[in-house]
Amino acid sequence: MSLSPLFVGKSFGDLPGWSDDDHSAAFAAFHRSSFHVLTKPYRNGALGVDFSAFADAYAEARTVSPANRSPILDRTEARAFFERHFIPTLIRAETGGAGLVTGFYEPQVEASPVRTERFTVPLLSRPADLIDIDDSNRPPGLDPYLAFARQTPDGPVEYFDRGEIERGALGSKGLEIAWLADKVDAFFIHVQGAARLAMTDGRLARVTYAAKSGQRFTGPGRILSELGEIPLAQVTMQSIRAWFKAHPDRVDEILWQNRSYIFFREADVEDAALGPIAAAKVPLTPGRSIAVDRLLHTFGTPFYIDAPTLTAFDAKPFRRLMIAQDTGSAITGPARGDLFAGSGDAAGEIAGVVRNAADFYALVPRALVSGSNR
Repeated sequence: MSLSPLFVGKSFGDLPGWSDDDHSAAFAAFHRSSFHVLTKPYRNGALGVDFSAFADAYAEARTVSPANRSPILDRTEARAFFERHFIPTLIRAETGGAGLVTGFYEPQVEASPVRTERFTVPLLSRPADLIDIDDSNRPPGLDPYLAFARQTPDGPVEYFDRGEIERGALGSKGLEIAWLADKVDAFFIHVQGAARLAMTDGRLARVTYAAKSGQRFTGPGRILSELGEIPLAQVTMQSIRAWFKAHPDRVDEILWQNRSYIFFREADVEDAALGPIAAAKVPLTPGRSIAVDRLLHTFGTPFYIDAPTLTAFDAKPFRRLMIAQDTGSAITGPARGDLFAGSGDAAGEIAGVVRNAADFYALVPRALVSGSNR
């Protein structure tokens, strides 16, 4: 496959702040992917970054043992690794201008293993009648967007939506993994696709994405902006939460307009410093994992993000090497990314305010770029 002309070849000297970054942190994230691909290769994105071209970089990464030192490589060694195996290429947005980054995180909330007077909002596991749907089994007339459906004796139909499920459509199936005290907390766990649960029995548990009902996502921020409740420029996770707190009688009215509903599975918290295992099947690394458009990009691709107006992470312009290890339905386009901020409330304060213009530099394997003696 050939590399898309959207990739414009650059040199490392063209990347603002490249020499100042801590490349060792990005290498640690890349190192995790290098072992996962031994069991299941990543699928090629449509823009032509061929997974097979990563073979030399992954092989060298696997020779570095994390048991020998911490960090795995020092900053100088890690920078040399990326410069040795990759060439930076600038990717412009489809409009021709800069791209856009937002933020996501893993919430941590208190939860109960059983329903109580206080804990009444369930997180649900995948129902048995929820099936994957594609062109091979899609019945005539079913929305071509839907990737999930409900199996019935008469064939697949659209699955119950958020409002129907929260009004009890699945109440008798015993799907409850845990119970939360707040519906808004549960919704934002749906948005993030994972959470740590501080259980009332003393355990620290985790839920992560398993499937969804399939309908299109409609963000409450957009709805509240269109209703004139919050100016669009002021829409953040924090402002949305504040509005819900001030209008508890309207929570269902707004949330049920987002028909998409997320189902979860239980997972271990093996390393408290890392996030959940995401779409690339490795734990997310705070500040170094990025979610990208999976249809266009290939997981494992390093992206250098230059977002000079973004200072929420460390009070200075955001210029960091990230590794593509997740995706999301709202992440569409060649220069669009979601930055993983970490777990817990502090990470949520960062992720909730990130919406910044950014230049995206994809580091592509040298074998894919002509004139790779840069």
